[in-house]
Amino acid sequence: MGREVRGGIATFIAMSYIVVLNPLVLGLGPDGAGNTLGVDRVAAMTALIAGVLTILMGVIAKAPFALATGLGVNAFLAVTIATHPELTWPQIMGLVIWAGLIMFVLVLTGFRTAVFNAVPSSLKTAIVVGIGLFIALIGFVNAGFVRRIPDEANTTVPVSLGVGGHLVGWPTLVFVLTLLLTVALMVRQIKGAILIAVVSGSVLAHILEAVVPSGSSVESPTGWSLVVPQNPTALLSFPNLSLLGEAAPLDAITQLSSFTAALLIFTILLSIFFDAMGTMVGLSDQAGLVKDGKIENVDRVLMVDAFGAVAGGAGSVSSNQIYVESSTGIAEGARTGLANVVTGVLFLLATFITPLVEVVPFEAVAPAMVVVGFLMAKNVVRIDWEDWGIAVPAFLTFVVMPFTYSIADGIGAGFISYVFIRVVQGRIKEIHPLMWVVAIAFVVFFSTGVLEGWAG
Repeated sequence: MGREVRGGIATFIAMSYIVVLNPLVLGLGPDGAGNTLGVDRVAAMTALIAGVLTILMGVIAKAPFALATGLGVNAFLAVTIATHPELTWPQIMGLVIWAGLIMFVLVLTGFRTAVFNAVPSSLKTAIVVGIGLFIALIGFVNAGFVRRIPDEANTTVPVSLGVGGHLVGWPTLVFVLTLLLTVALMVRQIKGAILIAVVSGSVLAHILEAVVPSGSSVESPTGWSLVVPQNPTALLSFPNLSLLGEAAPLDAITQLSSFTAALLIFTILLSIFFDAMGTMVGLSDQAGLVKDGKIENVDRVLMVDAFGAVAGGAGSVSSNQIYVESSTGIAEGARTGLANVVTGVLFLLATFITPLVEVVPFEAVAPAMVVVGFLMAKNVVRIDWEDWGIAVPAFLTFVVMPFTYSIADGIGAGFISYVFIRVVQGRIKEIHPLMWVVAIAFVVFFSTGVLEGWAG
């Protein structure tokens, strides 16, 4: 029991940054109508839903896999779906609910488990690596360490280091120093390294902003990218849970044509369908929960994971999923659902300290994304690089994700190329029938623009 409690606390410390990070990703971005969800509301609901789902995973699946808003999926909604001119945030989250309900059906029918078993292990690993690279890129970009070169620069190079190829500004210094501190603490195996680094970076940011004000990046390219460090309005307060129930699944269907709505739901579904795969395999292997090549209680794990999409959509915080940071708790000895109960309770308590997001700039949080990306990307050594039939699809999977800013695009590129190369190799018998189904689904996914044009 002592190990489970320590593991639960360690997992919470490792992934609690999501309570700060998700509001910065989702809370500030406008929808098609120009409205935002609000940082304080997203923060409160992020902590609440993560707590409830994590406890459910512990009680129902009896696994030490904590859940929270999925990084990558939330960025996909904010950067891609939210830009649709006909959609508002309630309708966008309604689409997430529909995707989660479909996921439920796929789990109940055994389809999701069957697809999971049909995907080659190297492709599962490539998905984890790709998500890691994607998360790291989001951290670099949102911290201003990597920036898009303005169109007026008359160059074919899409991005560059800092401003004009140079690292300038105090916020960038905060990011670099916090990243170095995070790495140093993790190398020294200090418990709670990520949280310690985030707090330290925030303190440094406040000191610098008080001494040498930088302002917002809207005013100056050397300013703070998303949140200017400021004193909190309160340390403790009753959480703002007004986002609960704002999602509008029916409006999402009626607002758009049935064809467009189906395509968007299909896009979100594919974006979240495979996210749990690689993470679940890695965590189960680390915790010793794999028996005869099968994961214990895999159906229950996938069921709670599917409910995470529905709950995340209903709470307007994006789909929730299993977190790779659960490996921190497993390393502390967590092996059962008791650790998840501990982690979940801590998340519920965190709903009362969400005003603290006002004091944490993204430059202090982005290093955590980079380090988490590293933890996921280091699995690249598990890919069979001698077999081109698996190596090329794996490569396309993890490079297309960050280059297109889309998890689904990377997975689709990998799956389609896997089927294609195996056919070229004359090894058609090695292709599982479900891989054909998924590959065809991704062909449709990549053809949505053409299909929308035909429908119009």
